[in-house]
Amino acid sequence: MRLISFIFLASLAMPAMAQETGVVAVSPGAEDDAIAAEAGEAVRDANALAVLDASETDLAEFLWLRRPVVVFADTPADPRFAEQLELLAARTDALLDRDVVIITDADPAANSAIRTKLRPRGFMLVLIGKDGQVKLRKPFPWDVREITRSIDKWPLRRDELRQR
Repeated sequence: MRLISFIFLASLAMPAMAQETGVVAVSPGAEDDAIAAEAGEAVRDANALAVLDASETDLAEFLWLRRPVVVFADTPADPRFAEQLELLAARTDALLDRDVVIITDADPAANSAIRTKLRPRGFMLVLIGKDGQVKLRKPFPWDVREITRSIDKWPLRRDELRQR
């Protein structure tokens, strides 16, 4: 049982190490180009800011792993929704450094589990901590600078910075 736990934990750590070092770990004897290409894609994906649709996402997936930033609107044509997505796209590096994942929901008719749980009215930006708790709600777009300053004040984030 300990061996299985060790292997599982080691497999979780490998993408994080590859992301930090920029090195792709490929097992000995794996000369297949497809495996190497797949490993390269994993590193690129790890370095890209994840933007997910709320109807295909469960907040429990991110518990203790990522900080969800949820952007709600009643329609994708909402100018505040478009502005918020532009602001988030402008500084992805700062968000990646804070383990942020973006979740969007611009379709009230889909009635996603996230929409049901957070109950937005029109446009809403929600910051959720790694502990799964709602930390902040805003009825207007926020710049990444403001978002990151808010995240940096959270106790878990301060602990992460101390451990670095």
